[in-house]
Amino acid sequence: MAETKLKESIGEEEEIKEAEDQSFEELGVDARLLRALHKKGIAKPTPIQGVAIPLILEGKDVVARAKTGSGKTLAYLLPLLQKLFTVRADRKKLAPNAFVLVPTRELSQQVYAEVLSLVELCKVKLKVVQLNSNMLANDLRAALAGPPDILISTPTCVAKCLSGGILKAESISESLETLVLDEADLLLSYGYEKDIKAFTPHVPRSCQCLLMSATSSADVDKLKKLILHNPFILTLPEVGNNKEEIIPKNVQQFWISCSASDKLLYILAVLKLGLVQKKVLIFTNTIDMSFRLKLFLEKFGIRSAVLNPELPQNSRLHILEEFNAGLFDYLIATDLSQSKEKDELSKESNAVSRKSRKRAKLDSEFGVVRGIDFKNVFTVINFEMPHSVEGYVHRIGRTGRAYNSGASVSLVSPDEMYTLEEIRSFVGDDENKGTSSIAEFPLLTKNAVESLRYRTEDVAKSVTRIAVRESRAQDLRNEILNSEKLKAHFETNPRDLDLLKHDKILSKNAPPPHLRDVPDYLLDKPTKEAREMVKLARDAMGNNNNRRKGPKRKLKKDGDPLKALASKRLHKVRKTGGSDGNNSSDRHKRKKNKGI
Repeated sequence: MAETKLKESIGEEEEIKEAEDQSFEELGVDARLLRALHKKGIAKPTPIQGVAIPLILEGKDVVARAKTGSGKTLAYLLPLLQKLFTVRADRKKLAPNAFVLVPTRELSQQVYAEVLSLVELCKVKLKVVQLNSNMLANDLRAALAGPPDILISTPTCVAKCLSGGILKAESISESLETLVLDEADLLLSYGYEKDIKAFTPHVPRSCQCLLMSATSSADVDKLKKLILHNPFILTLPEVGNNKEEIIPKNVQQFWISCSASDKLLYILAVLKLGLVQKKVLIFTNTIDMSFRLKLFLEKFGIRSAVLNPELPQNSRLHILEEFNAGLFDYLIATDLSQSKEKDELSKESNAVSRKSRKRAKLDSEFGVVRGIDFKNVFTVINFEMPHSVEGYVHRIGRTGRAYNSGASVSLVSPDEMYTLEEIRSFVGDDENKGTSSIAEFPLLTKNAVESLRYRTEDVAKSVTRIAVRESRAQDLRNEILNSEKLKAHFETNPRDLDLLKHDKILSKNAPPPHLRDVPDYLLDKPTKEAREMVKLARDAMGNNNNRRKGPKRKLKKDGDPLKALASKRLHKVRKTGGSDGNNSSDRHKRKKNKGI
């Protein structure tokens, strides 16, 4: 097994720099793809692209491990498309030439959109198909008719097509040339092992196999043995230490010690006092907690949306699009990365279904921690700590993407301290040596927290289990209505999607106005200084995360137009020595007499 680890020695570090300095043209990328990349504003390859693209173009099997946001998707898509561009048109095709298997529908949608974008910009005729396991057999047959050049799907759907005779095993053996397993470290942990084992016997030995992963694990090793033949293993940390590469230095990590019952108080203080940069992605471990947090924040005028596996896929994708477009700044996401959580959510789902007499199914192909492209997220907040170090790493990977700066804040209760210690040990924190990657959050003072305690405890009592259950059912009904009944309308009127809002208030009673703002007398001097510092940092960044720009700023600059007009007339009167005023009073008298 050939293994390429570009790290540790000085000579190998030079190889990384050379790869970074190379252009896409020097890597051997097709001219049509070069034009497409130029139109998309992508100038230089990332380190993983600089090393992986030449190897894939040579037809080598590759295992590429690099952190989230490092450009792994383009690292395999560019050579894959280039290979299909040069395929003989007269060659008989019985099945798709390329399979891209991903763990979640959201990632499937993103890869599909990226492929379509490149194909359209290249002006090349290639048929690309995205499948999901909810599609009917007739729809699957229609999609695979042709057949397509590239198939993007989860392993479950491919296994369904094979067992139903929609895809023929013999056709796959004759036509399949490239197999990509994206987010390979999740494919087995998401329960796709049986589906992958059913598919692998039909993969021809001549097929080029590519594994893309953010971490190395036993699952990745199992897939390597199952599918690959003598692969090149690329591990590309951007710095010398492997752990620093997984959690990059451009992401600041903080933690706050608090009891489980005080977490609502602390997150309110962090958000309401403006101590973190927007946009903010908040992780919880259960759907009920997501809605409890949403209802609680609503009372204080903080509007947010909830992303969870109960929602229809169309709604989830639209929520993600609106968040990425900056239509709201706070997104609460339910993390399903742990098997215990999945079981708990299934029970909650059944409880909701008994109330509504409709079964609220959890989407097994949904993953919020990995495989979703959250754009311009500056702060990740762990409202509830993940159950493992790996879960923490993947959550933090939602910020600091593409080498942008970011921050994470974890609210840690005494029961979660063990997980924090494991994480600190993993990232190399050592109190004896004075190294600390995860520091205590410095901007929040005890006085600032206590000043909000009375309000918080009073509001928290109103967010009962019944209120959470009702709001959860209401949100689900709303999203199903938006997704199904209006689907045809939105297909013909796509601009109307902008009218749909996912951060609507779910509370039956309107939030009290006095809770929207925090009075100055409640803020101590350090908190005011910290608040001002965050504002200055936001301004220094160019306000990239706040895209709601419009005429409001002009109004502030110009002032009240009526007052401006009055001041002009007053200035004119003074200038003419009051003659204008006399004339105006005469006109007023004439009008009055005329009226009488």
